[in-house]
Amino acid sequence: MRRKTLLYGLLCVLCVPFVFPTWWMATSSLKPVSEIFAFPPSLWPGRPTLEAYRQVFELQPFAQQYWNSLYIAAVVTAGTLVVSALAGYAFARIRFRGSNVLFVIVLTGLLIPSEVTIVPLFQLFHGWGLTDTHWPLVLVPMLGAPSVLVTFIMRQFFLVLPRELEEAAAVDGLGRFVTFVRIGLPLARPALGAVAIFTFLHSWNLYLEPIVFLSSPEKFTLPQALTQFVDAYGGPMWNVQLAAASMTALPVLVVFVLAQKQFVEGLAHTGLKG
Repeated sequence: MRRKTLLYGLLCVLCVPFVFPTWWMATSSLKPVSEIFAFPPSLWPGRPTLEAYRQVFELQPFAQQYWNSLYIAAVVTAGTLVVSALAGYAFARIRFRGSNVLFVIVLTGLLIPSEVTIVPLFQLFHGWGLTDTHWPLVLVPMLGAPSVLVTFIMRQFFLVLPRELEEAAAVDGLGRFVTFVRIGLPLARPALGAVAIFTFLHSWNLYLEPIVFLSSPEKFTLPQALTQFVDAYGGPMWNVQLAAASMTALPVLVVFVLAQKQFVEGLAHTGLKG
């Protein structure tokens, strides 16, 4: 009992550097600017106010920007799961000449920084007339490096599935695609849950691509919108930025708290079989 108490006490101390910034952000969003920079700093607002939250929606079309991030992250997550699950299953179960070489070529996408490809991607989408639209924010993550990582994880998961399940399905007359849908996907729920979480988070936090491809405030996503809360002199409006950041972080915290079990189980079951 004493050892367990010491262990929990140590864990509480170690979590302070991770919890305190979030606590400070949330509580400071309820403070006036003068109180945010008061010394010594306070852990709780002396005069709580929601004025900063009101200004968030007055200074920017924040509700529209919030919706933009939500639906883009949802579409990217769904599309990435479909593409990567199919590709991962194909690399794991369908053997053809050069499959391993092709898989290595696909994995090289993880080695190329997004900053290297952003200029040619901009020229490509500009030629298609898709700049200042949300199409680049959907297609680039869904077919780029994030999708490659998810494909790798799905391949590792399907490699450790017993082949006897697929052989039994073949005996029953099921084709490859039906076997994938009826047997592979249901068994891959832990892995799908894990990759869905960090795919959603990656899209939600995407910053470079929105800056490059978007120019209209009503089409901004949240990371880009957070940089727009400045005063007449270009200085940051700290309480308003913290209020917007608190609302931006809320879905991330909710998703992780609700799905952390699936996240851990999914990564644990992907295996390392090559």
